[in-house]
Amino acid sequence: MSRCFSFTGTKNWCFRSTFTRSGLRSEITDLKDGTVMHCWVPKTRKDSKPDLLLIHGLGANALWQWGDVIQHFVPYFNVYVPDLVFFGDSYTTRPERTESFQAQCLMRVMEAHSVQKFSLVGLSYGGFVGYSMAAQFAEAVERVVICCSGICMEEKDLIEGVFAVSDLEEAGRILVPQSPDKLRELVGYTFFRPPPVRLIPSCFLADFIDAMCGEYVEEKRDLIRAVPKDRRLSDIPKLTQPTLIIWGEHDRVFPLELGHRLKRLAFGGQCSSDGRQEHRACLKCREAEGVHQALEVVPGRFAAASRQPSFHPVKITVYLTGDSKHQSDLRANSAIKW
Repeated sequence: MSRCFSFTGTKNWCFRSTFTRSGLRSEITDLKDGTVMHCWVPKTRKDSKPDLLLIHGLGANALWQWGDVIQHFVPYFNVYVPDLVFFGDSYTTRPERTESFQAQCLMRVMEAHSVQKFSLVGLSYGGFVGYSMAAQFAEAVERVVICCSGICMEEKDLIEGVFAVSDLEEAGRILVPQSPDKLRELVGYTFFRPPPVRLIPSCFLADFIDAMCGEYVEEKRDLIRAVPKDRRLSDIPKLTQPTLIIWGEHDRVFPLELGHRLKRLAFGGQCSSDGRQEHRACLKCREAEGVHQALEVVPGRFAAASRQPSFHPVKITVYLTGDSKHQSDLRANSAIKW
């Protein structure tokens, strides 16, 4: 079935059309070191708008993880949406697999487009990359949003039962699925109340895997292996930028404890939860308003997703939500702005 009709291919075409209609163009940047980066950039950059970098996670590519909401950002920002290395049309022949390397590649892309200062949103694995960017290039990164990203995990967490899947190789097989059953398993972990994915015909799931997960399989799994390797809390730098942390209370990929840990370690204090949600790096309309406010002023207090946040003159808030899945998409309404 997938040979004569590809649902994934059709959806991909729709996302490309959405990006194009939103005023973005596809751009390839050769970093001249064996690395080639693809990024969606503004057709016409406006000096009156701030610059915003959107960093996707492991799910698919930039199109799929930002396609549903890109039209809500472009009225307020010059938006840059890259494919991370080994996703979409980005790749490298270099051996590096760390989030630090990914961050350096993204920074070089921004420099290639003459972007000197910008804010960023990083979802899941993209949060690791975004945090690294903010730490390495503090003079360039102005504000940060980290969504459901286990930055404060340690290598020992894998053997101490912090994660639902403690075997790193098995985690790689789930997060980079190569069979319909593994994709179903991934959906089971990323939803608090999973949809009836077992009712979806395997041919549709295989079509998605062929289109989105068929290339650079081992390289992507190497990215996963590199995340916890020799990772210690004492090595994680503190950020100086105003930062918003978004988490789902019932997150099964990166448990909520890692959100509390990040808040305590990197910024001090505690965090609170609205008691409803899971691991979806996602904002719906009411949460988007809270993010808008939190980034328009210097945020401080913790707020449940169902209430408007209060603000105090500190640099970080934890805004816990996570309305349905770990799919790395940000659902916002047209009023969202920085």
